[in-house]
Amino acid sequence: MSSGGSTDAETTAASGPAMADSIEVWGWDVAAKSLDLVDEPYEEANGGAVSINQIGRADLKDKFKSTLLSGSGAPAASMMESVDAASWVSTGGLRDISAWLEDSGIKGEFVEGKWGPLESDAGTFALPWDIGPVGTFYRRDVLDEHDIDADSVETWDEYIEEGEKLPDDQYLLNLPSNDYDGLWRMMYRQIGGQPFTSNGEVNIHSDKSLQVARILNRIRDSGVANDVASWSSSWFTAFGEGTTASLTAGAWMEGTLKAELGDTSGNWGVFKPPAVESGGSRATNWGGSNVTIPAQVSEETARRAWDYMSFALGRPENQLTMYREFGIFPALETTYDSEAYDEPHEFLDGQPAGRMFADIAPEISPYRYTVDTPEVTKAINTHFRDMMAGDKTPKEAVDAAAQQVADRTDRDLA
Repeated sequence: MSSGGSTDAETTAASGPAMADSIEVWGWDVAAKSLDLVDEPYEEANGGAVSINQIGRADLKDKFKSTLLSGSGAPAASMMESVDAASWVSTGGLRDISAWLEDSGIKGEFVEGKWGPLESDAGTFALPWDIGPVGTFYRRDVLDEHDIDADSVETWDEYIEEGEKLPDDQYLLNLPSNDYDGLWRMMYRQIGGQPFTSNGEVNIHSDKSLQVARILNRIRDSGVANDVASWSSSWFTAFGEGTTASLTAGAWMEGTLKAELGDTSGNWGVFKPPAVESGGSRATNWGGSNVTIPAQVSEETARRAWDYMSFALGRPENQLTMYREFGIFPALETTYDSEAYDEPHEFLDGQPAGRMFADIAPEISPYRYTVDTPEVTKAINTHFRDMMAGDKTPKEAVDAAAQQVADRTDRDLA
């Protein structure tokens, strides 16, 4: 029997099919720590041994995709971001879990919008885990000191204006030069933008995309943002010292801030992300992951991986355990009426932030991920860097990005 992320030994479940005695699952950051919270309860309930291997985000993505392309070396299961899903599915290296999903009866319990990039004509290739309803996390102490009222903010223009109250050595926001696409996608989705039309044409030069580019440009021109690279040690230091006073990110960011900046507990708050324009939507998504099984692993290993995945992600009590500890916000809709979302968050000075995110989640517009999503990421980052450097206007940046995607994917422009 091929090992594929497991030992050669196997056991027979109560229902009959043999499962590997042990498996390895890959994850990163607090997501891996979250999976670690439920592996012991799983082992007690179902037998077997689950080992969570925490790998850096970029390293995991490179390493796992390499195993899919080579056909060897993969774990029993791995987390997979939705933004990468269509590309990874297209490798043909993931296992179709459709039959197990149908037998389990849990598909309808997840947010509908999560399934698109996980599916193709050949089947379904991952189980949804979390979504990233967006909030703007802010240092209460810094904003209070400078009479900035986060609760009064509705739009990005208003937030920029408030940020101008800060002294020169403090910044309201961060515009990380390595993640312009993340900010763009978050805002673009917020106003209903789609990177590709329903018939596959490139659409990142639309009026909505231009609207987002202009806001990002205004943030830069206003001087309220620095450009420290996201996820760097300097980035965390700036938030820890309060020299960067806020960031807009998915609900999962609370867990990351708690893990990295625990000594700032109680100094944070969160509010709905500013609207692009007055009266506009304040619901959008950033990030969100799934768990997938490589096709190369043995049948017994795949069964154990599915058994663990469905236990960890398909049961409300386990999803809520991960949410309470690390802020991993479930894609499992059957959790949304839980009182867990009304509990005060010590890190956020007692704010019951979960209810805000639970209210945002159903309002998030769907977004069209494709195998060419990585090309959109590259193009936006490339040409928005030029825009931020003053070498392109917002219009020139979105037009150049769209043309680059069209040229590299043989798609037409919308």
